[in-house]
Amino acid sequence: MKYFFDINYKSINKYTEELCGDKVEYFYDDEGIIIVMSDGLGSGVKANILATMTTKIAVTMLKEGASIDDTIETIINTLPECKVRKLAYSTFTIIKIDKYNNAYIAEYDNPPYFFYSNRIIPIEKKERTIGNKKIYESNIQLEMGDTLCVVSDGAIHAGIGQMLNLGWSWDEIYEYLRELNYINNSSQLINGNFIGVCNNLYNNKPGDDTTILTLKVRKPEILDVFIGPPQDKNNDVYLSEIMKTSPNIKIICGGTTALIAERELGLTLEVDMDSMKEDVPPIAYIEGFDLVTEGVLTLGKTLENIKRLNNSNYENVIDSNDYDGCSLLTNLLTDVGTHMNFYLGNAVNPAHQNPNFPADFNIKKNIINNLIAELKKTGKKIEVIHI
Repeated sequence: MKYFFDINYKSINKYTEELCGDKVEYFYDDEGIIIVMSDGLGSGVKANILATMTTKIAVTMLKEGASIDDTIETIINTLPECKVRKLAYSTFTIIKIDKYNNAYIAEYDNPPYFFYSNRIIPIEKKERTIGNKKIYESNIQLEMGDTLCVVSDGAIHAGIGQMLNLGWSWDEIYEYLRELNYINNSSQLINGNFIGVCNNLYNNKPGDDTTILTLKVRKPEILDVFIGPPQDKNNDVYLSEIMKTSPNIKIICGGTTALIAERELGLTLEVDMDSMKEDVPPIAYIEGFDLVTEGVLTLGKTLENIKRLNNSNYENVIDSNDYDGCSLLTNLLTDVGTHMNFYLGNAVNPAHQNPNFPADFNIKKNIINNLIAELKKTGKKIEVIHI
């Protein structure tokens, strides 16, 4: 587990359109990664269908072992050409990464991709004709810290006739994305910020579908999240041993769990009242743990934050200066962690039962299940261990 490929994309629709004319599809397994981004001609339903067809054909064929030539020819032959503008009905960028981290990129009529690295390496693009279409191909040996970003032309056009006379140039986008890449670990946060700027340049009325896809090659960051006491108190020692020996980033959510750590490990629990907010209980400190929070209230607010991050294309959920349990937990789960082990104690707290629901309906359990589901949407690798 030397590398983790953090893949995320976000889009905004052209103003008044219900469907996006851009589409991203990707497939990720132990043999490699296939990512395709397509921009359908025009906007709305027709563009969405054409872009979807392009991405589906490409990912399906490449996954089954088809050559890039056969894949591109199939796309070109399947989708018609606009008789008026003599343009293909969809553009595309294909990224294919093998298990040795060799990346092949094929571009057709999308803006050139952006590449960021700590290394200074020349990117040579070769022009090739496949099925009478000019394709630009390049190869990169990806290493830790490298980032690939692909945008649709809605990003380049952002601000035309509104905040910017000539839109947002490729060079300006390159510089802005470089800064975002430097500040943020997570591709999700890079994309959310970038799409937010595009939306602002359009004065909240996008003149075109706009999409950004980001792939970051990251060091795996493993989080161990301890939530709730074991059902059998005899397992408190077992839980504390896992806490003691874990080399990972360690988080405790819940007062009872924190007290188990304090008692079994012989440590001191200190509450930070300055971190308390009106709707978020204070955090605490225990030596050897990266974050200690209250349980159900903090987890519930964190779930709200992550849902908003997933469902919104450009909403800032937390401020980098916020210092409370919910903001700190949200940051660790979204921007820092790539792999997460959830150690869930099965003891039931009567305070977490709603009297209007059946006895087996546990509010905290429901929050945790939803939280894990939302994190999986962002590509986090999650394991759940019940104690």
